[in-house]
Amino acid sequence: MANNNTQRSVLGTRALNRATLDRQLLLRPARMSAVAAVEHLVGLQAQNVKPPYYALAARLDGFDPEALSTAMAGREVVRIVTMRSTIHTHTADDCLTLRPLVQPARDRELVTFRKGLAGVDLDRLAGLARDLVETEPRTMKQLREALLQEWPDADPQALAVAARCRLPLVQVTPRGLWGRSGQVSLTTAEHWLGRPAEPAPTPDAVVLRYLAAFGPASVKDMQTWAGLTRLRDAFERLRPRLVTFQDDNGVELFDLPDASRPDPDTPAPPRFLPEFDNLLLSHADRTRVVTPEHRGRSWQGNIAYRTLLVDGFLAGLWRLEDHALVIEPFDRLTRAQRDEVTAEGERMLRVMHPESSYDIRFGCVRG
Repeated sequence: MANNNTQRSVLGTRALNRATLDRQLLLRPARMSAVAAVEHLVGLQAQNVKPPYYALAARLDGFDPEALSTAMAGREVVRIVTMRSTIHTHTADDCLTLRPLVQPARDRELVTFRKGLAGVDLDRLAGLARDLVETEPRTMKQLREALLQEWPDADPQALAVAARCRLPLVQVTPRGLWGRSGQVSLTTAEHWLGRPAEPAPTPDAVVLRYLAAFGPASVKDMQTWAGLTRLRDAFERLRPRLVTFQDDNGVELFDLPDASRPDPDTPAPPRFLPEFDNLLLSHADRTRVVTPEHRGRSWQGNIAYRTLLVDGFLAGLWRLEDHALVIEPFDRLTRAQRDEVTAEGERMLRVMHPESSYDIRFGCVRG
């Protein structure tokens, strides 16, 4: 039953924090496969190669990096540009459906490159690019050079971006495999996976999946996550099937009726997250994870840092250097908190770097 009360229940910041951590598999380690986790989380941010592996290490019980690597080599998961025009690791099924869902946003992205694409027939460009990458995977440089032969007066970078926006281009392996290196080479999702793209899911279906992984959430929260607009109608169609709350600022939040909303005082163990983790990127209002005083501290320019959660909230940064795990908290930690962070750091290192020896050091507290 929907919650249609005019006086909605309020979910405070800690209540939202614990609910989101639970959906994100960060409140307690989940016993599920890497592929199942990628599906549940509707993809993992993957601007760099390593973040998806660290993201799953923080979330899964018994995770082995080779599990995700093997799935990628077996084409069960792929790397492709989807939400927010950024690279995500998706299951093969989601790759073939979510990319069509966000295609309108990719089309709008080309507006910023219109000067460099003057006189370019985009349909013809897409056809030529498809032939090129399906003949053999191509780097962006190779794609630029080939397309420039057809349109010598166009901006080379704009030509390559147009191909990426118009086509569902996936990064072929060995790029993305754990412990392997490889330049970015691209082909179409259909060619790589050996089957055609499928119809985009309805916005309603994706709203339900978003709430299962990121809820409770507002319409703007989901629009931020997806990089799409005009999703209000989908929420309104679903309203009879959902429950509603409001946050401390009176913003309406939607959620699945049977979804977990743990007690705000539920313990939240420390977690070491990668740069670009979707936990920190998928809400318009990020105060459920990032307190106002720490806003913007996990970024510098276009650089994102690896982040540390303590008591469920952003509490510092971390990095690996010279065989040391260096932890830099924003505020002073209690002895108990330091012990818990150290224990979680040791667990993360055992999972991700079992053959290496790392010291654990606490760096200068950032002011």
